[in-house]
Amino acid sequence: MTQIALVTDSTSDLSPTLVEEAGITVIPLTVTVGGRSYQDGIEISSSQFYERMATHPDGISTSQPPPGLFVQAYQRLLTDYDHVISIHISEKLSGTLSSARQAREMIDTPDRIHLIDSQGVSMQLGLLTLMAANLAHSGSDWDSVVARIEAARLSMRTYFTLATLENLRRGGRIGRASAFLGSVLQVKPVLAIEGGLVVPVERVRTHDRAVARLVELARSVDTGHGLCAVVAHAAEPELAEKVASQLEDCSETLLIQAIGPVVGAHAGPGAVGIGCYPAEMLPLGLKLKAGTTPSG
Repeated sequence: MTQIALVTDSTSDLSPTLVEEAGITVIPLTVTVGGRSYQDGIEISSSQFYERMATHPDGISTSQPPPGLFVQAYQRLLTDYDHVISIHISEKLSGTLSSARQAREMIDTPDRIHLIDSQGVSMQLGLLTLMAANLAHSGSDWDSVVARIEAARLSMRTYFTLATLENLRRGGRIGRASAFLGSVLQVKPVLAIEGGLVVPVERVRTHDRAVARLVELARSVDTGHGLCAVVAHAAEPELAEKVASQLEDCSETLLIQAIGPVVGAHAGPGAVGIGCYPAEMLPLGLKLKAGTTPSG
C-alpha cells in the first residue's frame, strides 16, 4: 500500500492533539511582535500572542517559512513515505506555497511531492488537511487523495466576523472587504473566504447579530446529512463554545480551535468564524462538544 505523508502550515490552526493523532507535519510561519520574532505555535502560543498584541498593536508582522524548512521536512518524510501531500494557506494571502514550491524543486524526486493551494486559511485549511489525512489512512492512493481534496475545496465554506477591520487593512489582506471600511454606521462585518481571498458578505448592526448570521450561513451548507464544522476564535473561548452549541444538532464533526498567532495578527482579538462542508463528502468522525475547547 502506498504510504502518504501529510504536510500543512501553522495557519491551519490545528490543535497539537489532532496533529499528533493524524500524523501531520506542520511547518511554522513567523510572527513578529514588538521587534521579536517567533515561530507560530512553537515559540509563542495563541494566548501569549494576544497578550503581547495588546501592548504592541502597531508592531506586528508575519512572514512565510523559508524554503529550507520545507526541504528538511520533505527529505525526512520521503525516507519513510512514498509520497508527500503538502496543503497550504491560499497563495493569494501568503507566500507560503511559493516557499514550498521552491523547496520541492530542491528535492531529488520532486514528482513525489504534490502541493495543494487550500484557497483558504485556518478553519478551511485545517478541514482539508484532516480530510486528506483521513483518506490517506484509509488506504486511498495519492492520486485519489489529491483529486478529492482539490474537488472538496469547491464545497468548503468559511464565514467569520471581526471586532475591527483595522488589522486586515494594516496587513494588506482586506481584499474586497475594504468596501466595509469608513462606514458612517456602527456596523459589524460578516465576511467569507472565496477563491482564496477575503470577501464581504453583509453588514449587520450588532456583534450578536453578526455571530447569529455566521450560524445561519453555516447551517445553510447542510444538505441533510450534517456538517463537518470547525468553530475558531481569537481569545473568545466562551463565545466559540456558544456558537458550537448552536451547531451541535446538525454536525457530524464539530471542533473548536483557537486562532493562532499568524492568522490572529490579521484577524485581531475578538474574531470568531465557522469553516464547514457537507458531511456526506467525507465524514471525519470527530466531535468536540462545546466546553472542551483547548485553551490554545
